[in-house]
Amino acid sequence: MSVINVGGLTKYYGAEMIFANIGFQITRGDKVALVGVNGAGKSTLMKIIAGIEDPTRGGVHMARGTRISYLAQEAHFGGTRSLLEEMNYSLEYLHVMQAEMNELEHALADTKHPEWEQRMEHYGDLTHRFEHAGGYDIEHRIERVLHGLGFTPKQYHERVAHFSGGQKTRAALAATLLSDPDLLMLDEPTNHLDLAAIEWLEQFLKSWDGTLMVISHDRYFLDKVTTRTLDMAHGRLDGDYPGGYNKFMQLKAERLELQLKQYLSQQEEIAKAEEFVRRFKNSTLSTQARGRERRLERLKAGEDPNIKLLDRPDHTKKLSIKIGTDIRSGEMVLKLDHATVGYMLGDQPKALFTSPDIEIGRGQRVALMGPNGSGKTTLLRTLVGEVPPIRGAIRLGHRVVLNYYAQSHEGLNPRNMVIEELRRIQPQIKEQEARNLLARFLFSGDDVFKRVGDLSGGERSRVALAQLTLMGGNLLVLDEPTNHLDIDAREALESVLNEYNGTILFVSHDRYFIDAVADTIWMVQDNTIERFNGTYSEYVADREARERAALKATSTKPVATKPVIDQRTPIAHRPHAEQLKPGKQQQHTNSKPTQGKSANGKPAAPVDDREQRRRQRRLSALEEEIAMLEREIKQLEQELAGAGSDVKKITSLGLQHSELQEMLQTRYDEWAAFAG
Repeated sequence: MSVINVGGLTKYYGAEMIFANIGFQITRGDKVALVGVNGAGKSTLMKIIAGIEDPTRGGVHMARGTRISYLAQEAHFGGTRSLLEEMNYSLEYLHVMQAEMNELEHALADTKHPEWEQRMEHYGDLTHRFEHAGGYDIEHRIERVLHGLGFTPKQYHERVAHFSGGQKTRAALAATLLSDPDLLMLDEPTNHLDLAAIEWLEQFLKSWDGTLMVISHDRYFLDKVTTRTLDMAHGRLDGDYPGGYNKFMQLKAERLELQLKQYLSQQEEIAKAEEFVRRFKNSTLSTQARGRERRLERLKAGEDPNIKLLDRPDHTKKLSIKIGTDIRSGEMVLKLDHATVGYMLGDQPKALFTSPDIEIGRGQRVALMGPNGSGKTTLLRTLVGEVPPIRGAIRLGHRVVLNYYAQSHEGLNPRNMVIEELRRIQPQIKEQEARNLLARFLFSGDDVFKRVGDLSGGERSRVALAQLTLMGGNLLVLDEPTNHLDIDAREALESVLNEYNGTILFVSHDRYFIDAVADTIWMVQDNTIERFNGTYSEYVADREARERAALKATSTKPVATKPVIDQRTPIAHRPHAEQLKPGKQQQHTNSKPTQGKSANGKPAAPVDDREQRRRQRRLSALEEEIAMLEREIKQLEQELAGAGSDVKKITSLGLQHSELQEMLQTRYDEWAAFAG
């Protein structure tokens, strides 16, 4: 069954055509990716479908009663509502439904009313819809979504208007997900999400049984979530492909290759026909030559009903970049010697993490990863001298020349023209050379005279990258270089960095980009840096293998020795979160909270105070998460018990239950490792 039917959709802004004659259908349950270069009109199309903008021509037809939720790239919150109040506001339709049910309950008391049967039928329909939409589980749903998107309980009662831009975007995403529409429309939903939140969102959308339309430059995300891809290019819908991003790329490449072969074959036939006409027009074969000439004229005029003149397949302009260096550094490029990274909060230093003694060698490509707020950007700013380290030292190696790409393009002068920004880096560059270089970054004609402050985020990114090519450093330090770049530009940047003959340290949330570029992972977690020598895919495989090994190891341990439970033990028999509090744990294991004895019988050394506080904070966080997971599992078990014979609902709830049980077991293992 179709949810929406788009036909002949055309949009102009003034005299500029954005797209024309776009048409497609989306059926219930589709998970559709909308892809294309920046400026192709993806967001405009989505706004038209959502009813925010009007088309110039054409229309969008919805199935009757279809509810739509739309998430824009920029979130705007006003007023005084707290985060929790905003979430409840997003569920207003459920509150209205509940109020109507309450009224009907009173009305149904009059069993002699002539419309009693109609009221009863309507009440049953409302109850079913209310239950299916999670109306009896509002508090749990809100808690689960907010937790998954990285909000803490402390933030629930803070005013959203006071949040940062990234927090507002996450709050808007949470509200959109909670609204549980028939058609969910998301424009760049992974912006401002860290890796854990992106992975949670992927699982949420995969298990959600509604219809999805999403714009994203995150290729990993698209592959995980979507099952169909609409490609917008050259002012039209250029293709409708089954499958996620990688399948789409394969099918598109095959289609373009076939179209090019057909075009070249036709051009070869036309050339042969034209040569025949030229040679034999005035010979004994003139009748045949004139016949072929007429057929060629009809073909070129589009008047031949039997054959169509083919166009050469369109190719989108792509970035053409080259970054290199003539300076050879020493073998050691960068060293962190137990450096504590942070910033000043008033007169007091605020430490974010302390590095071990680690270094980067010449030619390495290191991806710096970790949760939002863990200190990744602060480390990069410390490397370039903008922020001093709180303790320890950071040293550059012999003949290292560092070039820095800032996430928000702070190095660009918004008052300068694009060409002036290039000349600021290399004053001696001639105008034509500057124009040629900027053309490789898709700035042509009068584009080079645009003010930097008037450019879009993607255009500013391209200016900053153009500057990098002129700097000639042998250590690139890049903070979110793929932000604002479309997928084609990201792929071009990947190729450039893989050919770069220097060393790279970069921060990115784009897992596809990380996997393509990095050969080493630095993961910021637990207030330090953990190093992994390998690609991102290898890092994920190693992480999953360690998690499986931990689960297997716990399944062989006696339950009585530690507060961890064999995976086969029913959830009801596991220790409750309250039993994991320090006092309870001491009672259970008969351990002492202070000194014990070492293997040689001598008193053990006292635990370092900072390490003890770190352990305690981690224990508290784990206990809070365990309690939340236990509540979620209990609620799911209640829903399973009331699911009756609804196979689809039982399957969905069962999958969620299994995932939560695995997560809970992992948290028990972590708690045991810290507490034991």
